Formats: sequence, C-alpha cells, structure tokens
Amino acid sequence: MKKLAVMIALASVLAGCDNASGPLSFTPEMASFSNEFDFDPLRGPVKDFTQTLLNEKGEVSKRVTGTMSEEGCFDTLELHDLDANTGVSLVLDANFYVDAETQQQKIKLQGKCQLAELPSAGVTWDTDDNGFIVTAHGKEMEVKYRYDADGYPLGKTTVSGEQHLSVAATPSSDKRKKLDYSAVSLLNDKPLGTVKQSCDYDRHHNPVTCELQIKDESVKPAVERKFTIKNSIDYY
Repeated sequence: MKKLAVMIALASVLAGCDNASGPLSFTPEMASFSNEFDFDPLRGPVKDFTQTLLNEKGEVSKRVTGTMSEEGCFDTLELHDLDANTGVSLVLDANFYVDAETQQQKIKLQGKCQLAELPSAGVTWDTDDNGFIVTAHGKEMEVKYRYDADGYPLGKTTVSGEQHLSVAATPSSDKRKKLDYSAVSLLNDKPLGTVKQSCDYDRHHNPVTCELQIKDESVKPAVERKFTIKNSIDYY
C-alpha cells in the first residue's frame, strides 16, 4: 500500500511537470510583427527562422527570414515577395529598424523592440498594457488588431474611407496546434475569401510544414489555390 501511495504521488508530480511544460504563449513582439508583416507567429526561445511559401508547382512565392535576441526582439527581418518582385531587409539599430542596404531609418520603435511608427506612410501603432499592438493609425485609415488569451493573432479590421476590411481567424481548440486555423475575409461585409491551414509541429509546438488553402471569392467563379509552407527554426 505504501509503495502504491508513492507511485500515485510520483504520477501527480509528473502530471504537474507535463502541465508546466505546456505550450508557451506568443510574445507581444512576435504576435504583433507576424500580424503586421503577414507571417506565422512562433513561440519559445527562437534564435532564427525562415518561412518559405511554395506554390503548387513548388516555386517560391514568398520568404520571411528573421533573427532574434534571447529577449525575443527581432534583430533582423527580411521580407521577400517573389511574385510581386518586392523585398526589404531590416536591421535593428537603437530605436529604429534601418534598411540593411541604404541604412535609411524605416520603422521607429517603442519600448525595447515593439513597433511605434512607420514615418514614410504616416502610420503610428498603439499597444495595450501587455505590450501587444492593438491599433494602427494613418491619415485616412485605422486598423484594430485582436488576440486570444495565448497572444495568438485573431485577425484585424481595417477602415479606410468607405472601405471596411475584416479578417477573422479561428485557431484549433488544441493549444498545441494554434497554426491549424481557418480565416474569413470580408470587404464591406461581403465575402472576399477564406483560408484554411494545417501543420506538422516540432517539440516547441511550432509548425515545421503546413498546407495552406486559399479561396478567392472576389472573382466569379471563385479561384482556389494551394500552397505549402516550410519552416526552418533554430532555438537558443
């Protein structure tokens, strides 16, 4: 009986350890940057990562590469849209992100490493008490951002003149698989498109590979496209 009691106590301790090692929440910086720059958020002690979006032919459509400090700040961030032939490489320099090639100041920061202002576009970002970006203001537009209790981005609403664009994401109920989600986009309350994603995950509950399906309902008949996302992630 004594041995059984010890085993039960040990099982309780181990169960407590399992709960303690559950999925980490998304940091304000990771959640806000991913929301603003359109890439999948990651959690845990990420050192550097690359997210590559491949079309159905296996061709690279977009690529995002970032390096992070141990405190969770983005030291560098590269955004490349090969379909649109655009890209930018940002490097942290004091309270700014500067263009890696021209050294031009691109983004002003608030606090240690959170977005504050995009001077060239006249856009400013506001944070809540927890440090998450919740609104963005421009001369003729306003954006409101939403997150769940784990800091996962649930979408945003953009108002510009008479145009009202909303994106609402619904993640998996399994906290370990937040990047398994569906999303709906509406323009002036009319369906614009839907997105559905499912992923395989690593031990940090971050996606390794994902299958992404996008349905464009802005055209008739609607057009469906499929993509694959491949992630390479190094940790501290």
